[in-house]
Amino acid sequence: MASANCWRCLARPSQRLILPASLLTPASATASAPFTTSAAQLATAKPAQKSQEAGLSRHVRTGKRLVLGKKKRQPDKTKPPASGERKAFRKRIQLSNDNALEVPGLDKLTAENVVDSSSIGQILGLPPTLVDQLRASEAFKPTQNWGLFRSPHTLIRPETVDLAKQLADAIGKKETLRLVITGDRTSGKSILDLQALATGFLNNWVVIHIPEAQELTTAATEYSTIPNSEQFSQPVYTIKLFQAIYKANYDVLSQQRVELDHMHLPVSVNRGTTLASLANATKEPEFAWPVFQAFWKELLLPGRPPILFSLDGLSHIMRISDYRSPAFELIHSHDLALIRLFADALGGKSRFPNGAAILGVCTKGNSPAIPSMEKALEQAKAAQEGRPIPERDPFFAKYDERVFDALKGVKVLNVSGVSKPEARSLMEYWAASGILRMRVDEKNVSEKWTLAGSGILGEMERVALYDVRTTA
Repeated sequence: MASANCWRCLARPSQRLILPASLLTPASATASAPFTTSAAQLATAKPAQKSQEAGLSRHVRTGKRLVLGKKKRQPDKTKPPASGERKAFRKRIQLSNDNALEVPGLDKLTAENVVDSSSIGQILGLPPTLVDQLRASEAFKPTQNWGLFRSPHTLIRPETVDLAKQLADAIGKKETLRLVITGDRTSGKSILDLQALATGFLNNWVVIHIPEAQELTTAATEYSTIPNSEQFSQPVYTIKLFQAIYKANYDVLSQQRVELDHMHLPVSVNRGTTLASLANATKEPEFAWPVFQAFWKELLLPGRPPILFSLDGLSHIMRISDYRSPAFELIHSHDLALIRLFADALGGKSRFPNGAAILGVCTKGNSPAIPSMEKALEQAKAAQEGRPIPERDPFFAKYDERVFDALKGVKVLNVSGVSKPEARSLMEYWAASGILRMRVDEKNVSEKWTLAGSGILGEMERVALYDVRTTA
């Protein structure tokens, strides 16, 4: 039988005899897995690794290394602002500037010269007592440049005298003036409202002012349901409004006494106490709205001082608010009790036996588009001028009947730009204060008046004052 092995292979020398012993792998290493962690493997691997590293010279680079990626932010060690500090800084009001020059020879605003037609075009100063009352009512706004001048002064415009006469006539006849102030952006609507509030303070009326209506509708303040009612109260804002009324009208309210019994109130209010004490009777938010209702009833009694109720930002209360009912449905702004009080007064549903003036001021800077309000004001203005009343758009189905009811029969006062003589008087006051550094002549007055869109007050300040601030 033939052999299975090749005779030549048997004749070849063995590889084990030819290769050196150092290159041969031990049998135990070939039989085990290369991933083993046995003691035998570690014992044989470490000397070999050391022998290789001993024959090499490693170079270690010292110094800075390139780090790719985000650098770690250093922690801010400054003290964070307290709660409400940013808002207070943003809304701060500066009414004087010691670096500005004092303008001599200017008269003070009084109850007599504010209704005098000869005061048109003049710059009148605000008395210190009146400034404190206006500040307490938050009539000054941060966007107005009161801090550029030595003391607060105001320009008497034809609209100022016209509004003051309407206020005086309505109060004199014990009627209710319901008026809406409209106009272009930065045309001076809030300044005209401030002059109306000043007229009320000078005539010893009870002045109630809501400076920002959007704070009542944008879900920025607390609210709660009123028992046995579909309305909602805003207790924290009511406390704030009470404090403003108390500070601004203390001299008038301290002379009036409580005449009704208010046994249902959660606070003790006796007959004979002053209305100022009633306005300052509570600091607890849950008692604010019942006390405010009692205060409002006392103001409507015969023999009380007239009431001037003003609201800035009328368009914000003529829409659906951002609040939610317990059923998670959006609440209409007129279902908020404080807004309902103003809307009923503006719409003529409330009766004022001592005379009153209800003023609503429109805004253009952050005003939402309200088609119902625009159409209602258009109809009211047409009825005031004796023109045919425009009809509603038959193809628009989202008109709000509550808005039409609140603006039914109101008067509309449109505010436009100032005339050239008024612009010259204003620029002369700026130059006398050291703010305007140019010659006030016919050429410069016409130039600034034209650049300001035919005398828009906010634009005149922009073209005449802001360039001086940037180059100073």
